[in-house]
Amino acid sequence: MFTIGKLAAQAGISTDALRYYEREGLIVPSGKTDSGYRLYNKDSIRRVQFIKHAQHCGFTLAEIVELLVLQRRDAACCGDVRSLALEKKLQLESKIRTMKLMSKALDALIESCANEFSPVDQCPILCALEQAALPERAH
Repeated sequence: MFTIGKLAAQAGISTDALRYYEREGLIVPSGKTDSGYRLYNKDSIRRVQFIKHAQHCGFTLAEIVELLVLQRRDAACCGDVRSLALEKKLQLESKIRTMKLMSKALDALIESCANEFSPVDQCPILCALEQAALPERAH
C-alpha cells in the first residue's frame, strides 16, 4: 500500500495531480490509515500509468473516463474503444491541419517583415494583423 506521496513519486506525477484524478473519479484510494491518510494499491500505479499514456495519445481526462468506463463494462467490445480512438485521431488530424495553416500564415507574415529596424508603427506584421481584424469589427 502507498500513501499519496509515495504513489505520486512512483508514478512520476504530483500529489496535486493525484488529488485531482481522485476528485474526477479516475483513481480511488483502497483504504485509509488510522490517522486518515489515503492508501493506494499497485492497481493505482497501473491506473495512473494508463491515464498518463492516454494523455500522451491526446485523450482528455473526460475521454479517459469514457475509456475506463468501457474497460469495466461487460457489454463493451474492442470496437467501442476503437471508435473512441478513431474519433480522437480525426480530431488530432484536424488540429494538425489548422496548425499547419497557422504556421504558413506566420511564415508569410515573418517574410513580409524584412527590415528588422523599422519603427514598430510600420511593422508589416502588426499592420497585417490589424487589417485582418478590421472586417470583424464591422460585424
